[in-house]
Amino acid sequence: MVGYLPPAFGGRVKPMRLWGPTGQLYGPTGVSRIAKNLMEAFSDDIRIRMADEHVPEVGTQMEAHDFTGDGVVFEEGGVKITAYEVNHGPLIKPACGYRIDYAGRSVTISGDTKFDENVIKYGTGVDLLIHEVCAMPAAPANNPVMQRIMDHHTSAEDVATAFAGEAKLAAFTHLVLLQTPAIPPVGLDELAARTRSNYRGPLALGEDLMRFTVGNAVTVHKWDPQRDSYPD
Repeated sequence: MVGYLPPAFGGRVKPMRLWGPTGQLYGPTGVSRIAKNLMEAFSDDIRIRMADEHVPEVGTQMEAHDFTGDGVVFEEGGVKITAYEVNHGPLIKPACGYRIDYAGRSVTISGDTKFDENVIKYGTGVDLLIHEVCAMPAAPANNPVMQRIMDHHTSAEDVATAFAGEAKLAAFTHLVLLQTPAIPPVGLDELAARTRSNYRGPLALGEDLMRFTVGNAVTVHKWDPQRDSYPD
């Protein structure tokens, strides 16, 4: 929202464009309502910065685009983005995943979801499939708090089914690794092993600042905090 702040932090000189779904969670006006309320929440900051720092008014504006259901929500400059609904629980609707297509390359992102066939539908055959995952230690299997969280996310075993759509690379994001004060979370090696029970293809375990180059192959670049850079 505050990208209108002066450089080097922001310096936006045109409206921020925002896309999002309508439905049970956001109401019939979807992100248009959210954008309007954000503008109101920041109205004093906007007013002061326009007067004191000469921030251009156009840079403080938001251009909201609502959408409903599955379909193409953005197409510009060769980039096509398709939104599709996923299941993040009965009270969290809509929840969406996205597929991005550009120059013959494709990436599908699951968003927060339980196992959902829509991820397979929009993720089969893509270059890169990025999926959330949740894992619970075996010991507190009947823990009601953990179970409520699991009921909103996808287990590693079920993600493996979604990964079976032959993406060039499958990657985990939003790793929800549950634990208690007495029981440590599932380790990354075990998370991978649970996934490998049903999936044998290439797999990347997401890390902060990890990035991907999507070409004839998909290359993973890991951030090196010691060098404060990507080594490759």
